[in-house]
Amino acid sequence: MKEWIHEDLGHENLAIHPHRKLPKRIILMRHGESQGNLDMSAYTNTPDNRIPLTPLGIKQAHAAGQKIRSVISGINEKVYFYVSPYERTRATLRELGRAFGRKRIIGVREECRIREQDFGNFQVEERMRAVKETRERFGRFFFRFPEGESAADVFDRVSSFMESLWRDIDMKRLHQDDTNDTNLIIISHGLTSRVFLMKWFKWTVDQFERLNNLGNCEFRVMELGPAGEYSLAIHHTKEEMEQWGLSPDMIADQQWRASDHRNRDWSELSCSYLSSFFDGLHDSEEDIDEQ
Repeated sequence: MKEWIHEDLGHENLAIHPHRKLPKRIILMRHGESQGNLDMSAYTNTPDNRIPLTPLGIKQAHAAGQKIRSVISGINEKVYFYVSPYERTRATLRELGRAFGRKRIIGVREECRIREQDFGNFQVEERMRAVKETRERFGRFFFRFPEGESAADVFDRVSSFMESLWRDIDMKRLHQDDTNDTNLIIISHGLTSRVFLMKWFKWTVDQFERLNNLGNCEFRVMELGPAGEYSLAIHHTKEEMEQWGLSPDMIADQQWRASDHRNRDWSELSCSYLSSFFDGLHDSEEDIDEQ
């Protein structure tokens, strides 16, 4: 894989790094079916971080490992894992890792900042159902659970994680080298994964609210394109992205990132975003005078 010179790959303040060796793919994956997914009453007497996978969740994780292994098929491709500290994500990692030989796995790190959204401590089922109904009326991004977090809070810690991720890449802590392609696999939770994508691709709050949650052991593949941009459109189809809740503008952006756009004008695409901020925008008198 080539080394790309790029100023902004999901991070606003990156300097130019002419010798940065970027991962070939960044894969976001939600854990398998948990006991809490099957029965909400599990949260009434078990801390969220200790909720285990169900037998079906274990099978899902094993099957997902085979699917991801088929994506990471190159002879010189390696994998590095980041995993949430929760029991269900760690168990998902154990099953997922069975699809890869020891020589392909170059590292794994538990990362607390990609944990599940905090819903509070022990959760009373009836009360939590009422709270989640309120969240639907209030809005998913800014609604904060009593004694817990909002998606906006998760956004802040995911942003901090990204800062560390770029330092890991720049300082070659992922053991990446010129002879191998590195693939990052981040095993996390549904909302956390959506927030990660929101931050990376600079989606707005309204665009975030459109997104559907990932299913258990469903994953999103961000692959490096020919112009040095990561895109969902390289591995995934337009129809898939529509099912996830991406708008036509969001899909067009992914397709642009997937192309060799170094010889294309970003303004051709970006002008469509103006309408989401300005209604009836027209040329001012100054613009007319300049023309």
